[in-house]
Amino acid sequence: MNALRLILPLLLIGQLLNAQAPDKFAAYTDFLQEEIAEERIAGAVSLIVKDGEVIHQGAWGMSDREAGVAMKKDDVFHLMSMTKPIISVALMQLWEKGNFKLDDPVSKHLQGFSNLRVAKDVNEGKDGLTDPVKSPVTIRQILSHTAGFSHGLRGTALDKDVARALYYQPQKDIKSRVRTLTQLPMIGQPGEQWSYSASPDIAALLIEHFTGETVDDYLRKRIFKPLGMKDTGYNMTTEQAARMPKLYKVVDGELERDVMQMPANGHSVFGGSHGLLSTTADYGKFCEMLVNGGKANGKRILKAKTLELMTQNQIGNNVYAPGQTFGLGFGVTAELPEDGLDSVGRYYWSGAYSTFFFVDPANDLYAILMTQTSPFTGRYGDALRKWVYKSIK
Repeated sequence: MNALRLILPLLLIGQLLNAQAPDKFAAYTDFLQEEIAEERIAGAVSLIVKDGEVIHQGAWGMSDREAGVAMKKDDVFHLMSMTKPIISVALMQLWEKGNFKLDDPVSKHLQGFSNLRVAKDVNEGKDGLTDPVKSPVTIRQILSHTAGFSHGLRGTALDKDVARALYYQPQKDIKSRVRTLTQLPMIGQPGEQWSYSASPDIAALLIEHFTGETVDDYLRKRIFKPLGMKDTGYNMTTEQAARMPKLYKVVDGELERDVMQMPANGHSVFGGSHGLLSTTADYGKFCEMLVNGGKANGKRILKAKTLELMTQNQIGNNVYAPGQTFGLGFGVTAELPEDGLDSVGRYYWSGAYSTFFFVDPANDLYAILMTQTSPFTGRYGDALRKWVYKSIK
């Protein structure tokens, strides 16, 4: 009885302290809820993990506004360009095995890379005058977006031609898409600029070349299954597809369904530039592997030294973004911004439907924010960075 009298007050004090403990992420949650209320996004799912512990997690808003379906933590999102880091890790697994050297010409391993041409004027489109490449495109340049290929996103006449050819014409498989890419003029000479591109599709084809497997099979065996990423792939089951939020876009200040949303099934082009679908929890398992130096779920996916190489400057003096550089598949913080809300060595990427993640090894931290909103805006990735670092200070 005496022991119980001592324990009860302690339990009550503990409960009181927990009830009064401030929510460090309240402002971040308020920000997301305000964005939803103002109809800038329909909903969001977020996950933040530090020192191996979940310090913030939640789902807000709607996954289907018309049907009145709330967003859930296990919803399945189109990753779009957040596919690129996964493909980069997969290709670097094969580098570890000695399948290639980073400065190998791609033409050593794949056909179609011996007679590449560079546009003299990108505003003249695919039929404008061209020059031959001055040097072969290398695998390092493919992974670092310095090869000179386009992604069809910059709005020039050539970009529009590239986008139409790659994404609006039927492609049988990844080999077909890469063949199309190499038959179009490049926007710059290899190694002379950083330019966001569809070159991770070439990385995907290299994976198929070195392994004799489809990218879909390789990723499942070598990354998804070892890490326990059960809801990640190029084609979803009926049950998984039912958990997919609808894609929305803002038109005249109001949210509307975007009919351009990619389907959940029927894909045969297993690309490196985009194509994967996943949940926040599954992508968190990928991030956990990254923040732990290449190992998670008791499995080593990459060597720590390989990951260090991937998150170092691989673009030389080429310009990526102020205070930032680029590694092999990741943007990397090189200098602290004026607001101080960052960490040198933090690496990250995003996706076209406004999905974001970053990994901060120095702080044993990773963060993910998923929406399904078009067109892409980096505003939410920047907000994720700022709110996370404000909250952990």
